[in-house]
Amino acid sequence: GNGGRDDDLRQALLQRGKELHWHPPYMQARYESWVGGLNGDWLISRQRFFGVPFPVWYAVDHDGNVDVGKLLLPDDDQLPIDPSSDVPPGYTETHRGQPGGFVGDPDVMDTWATSSLTPQIASRWVDDPDLFSRTFPMDVRPQAHEIIRTWLFSSVVRSHFEHGCAPWRHAAISGWILDPDRKKMSKSKGNVVTPMGLLEQYGSDAVRYWAASARPGTDTAFDEGQMRIGRRLAIKLLNVSKFVLLTGAGDAVGRAEDVSSPLDRALLAELADLVEDATRAFDGYDYARALDRTETFFWAFCDHYAELAKGRAYGGQGEAGAASARATLAWALDVILRLFAPTLPFATEEVWSWWREGSVHASSWPEAAELRERAGDGGSGVFDVALQVLSLVRKAKTEAKRSLRTPVERLLVRGTSEQLAAVEAVRADLGDAGVVQELLTEGAEALSVEVTLAPAEAG
Repeated sequence: GNGGRDDDLRQALLQRGKELHWHPPYMQARYESWVGGLNGDWLISRQRFFGVPFPVWYAVDHDGNVDVGKLLLPDDDQLPIDPSSDVPPGYTETHRGQPGGFVGDPDVMDTWATSSLTPQIASRWVDDPDLFSRTFPMDVRPQAHEIIRTWLFSSVVRSHFEHGCAPWRHAAISGWILDPDRKKMSKSKGNVVTPMGLLEQYGSDAVRYWAASARPGTDTAFDEGQMRIGRRLAIKLLNVSKFVLLTGAGDAVGRAEDVSSPLDRALLAELADLVEDATRAFDGYDYARALDRTETFFWAFCDHYAELAKGRAYGGQGEAGAASARATLAWALDVILRLFAPTLPFATEEVWSWWREGSVHASSWPEAAELRERAGDGGSGVFDVALQVLSLVRKAKTEAKRSLRTPVERLLVRGTSEQLAAVEAVRADLGDAGVVQELLTEGAEALSVEVTLAPAEAG
């Protein structure tokens, strides 16, 4: 029975659906619509060549007629059996199909009749009672949305009858992979792309990046462009990690007391926000949001913070400034690697091996509270303003078709009192990163810059 003809059972199965945590939540409605629309029992037999056979024989009477009412069943310790090749107790193969003998059931089980036991099989139900008691019900079932009505539903039905509970606590529902024409990839349509060539061309991290970019529950198109972005991200992670470690930051890991620069404290505050957002996203099974937030922060870290702190990390502003930059670079790299590890497992493990013991995948998840404690009153305003000013200076150089290392004779920054206070806090870092010879400030309602570049050399 599946509730199609028994309203009490239907209500019990609907209640099982309510006991699950659905990710995304709206997928629960698909389950409820299916259960609510059932009007017949579950037919579990199929007339196919391949499948799991029913362990049943039927007696043949002395006139040669099959008596389907007289079942011949194996003992439990004989299972599993195939009635087309095995014989029931008390008979031999010579009795098959003969008067007074037996015949095997010709049907096989529906796919979901056996797949519905996946949680129990994986937990080694019967075979290892201790393991089963510690792992069932399971924590999460990841699957696509079109088999909510089959695999998910059948698993719930079996667990309801066998164990009186739901088989897992969370249902994480993914979408389909679509071909470039937005059609579902399937073997029957012949539009499936096998992954081996993609793994060889772009790398495992890049393909995983593409897959992890798809939001839970939504279909996503096959997109090699996303894989190229993922490959670029993994390579950038390797390269920026080399830079960070070449500054000596690897020796500064764990030395939070060295972080003293306003810019560094502001970065740690930003990092704390990131850890909170990524943790919240992963807790909600929204791996795509966790990746998006981490990636956005990472590029800002590479393109802006690393450039702002580079001169100081190499000792350009004295030992205290260098110690602060190196400790912050180390802390940021440590956290970024752990946040990226679920999506870029190979690149993060490689970098981790360069400077840390063990595996990044066995390390603890970052804690925002520790970062925020060290950041103190380092607000995001300092970080944001520094990034904006540096971006505007670079834009001016690019538009003038000049090198980014072109000296700035005079930089006038206009802004509110809060923005100008942030500029003063990072004055030396902006000077190093922008090659600024003279930096002036002036009050205004909005942030803007006036850039005077050094004259181009004749030639």
